[in-house]
Amino acid sequence: MNPLVRRYLRTAIAFLIIGLGIGIWMMYAREFGAFQPPRVRSAHTHALLVGFVMLMITGVALWMFPRPRQDDQVYRPGLASAAWWAIALGTGTRVLLELVLPANAPVMWRGLLVAAGVVQALGMVLFFGTMWTRIRSSGAASERRT
Repeated sequence: MNPLVRRYLRTAIAFLIIGLGIGIWMMYAREFGAFQPPRVRSAHTHALLVGFVMLMITGVALWMFPRPRQDDQVYRPGLASAAWWAIALGTGTRVLLELVLPANAPVMWRGLLVAAGVVQALGMVLFFGTMWTRIRSSGAASERRT
């Protein structure tokens, strides 16, 4: 398993732990009347669905999909690394801002929150764009087909 795949999978596990922690906090707050930030559900959802699920899916895809062909002009490990940065930083920023921003946050902070969501989405599009040519059969016969 190469270092980039390990980075994707370890980051996914970190977001799982963060998401579970937020979920426990939400349950405690509901049952005992403790403070809950207004955007806590969104933070919980993004930590688990984007941070854990999507990074796990992308990491496993990077690991398990057939190797790029010799003449592949689309797949580049550098783009897969840039996608990790975008997904991880976009998700981390979004989760943090969702937890700390008040409901009536200034426009600048809400704009940063939206920008973090856009970075998440662009990272996913970049990842699957660079992986596009690796979505194929891995058998020897398929290597001869175009």
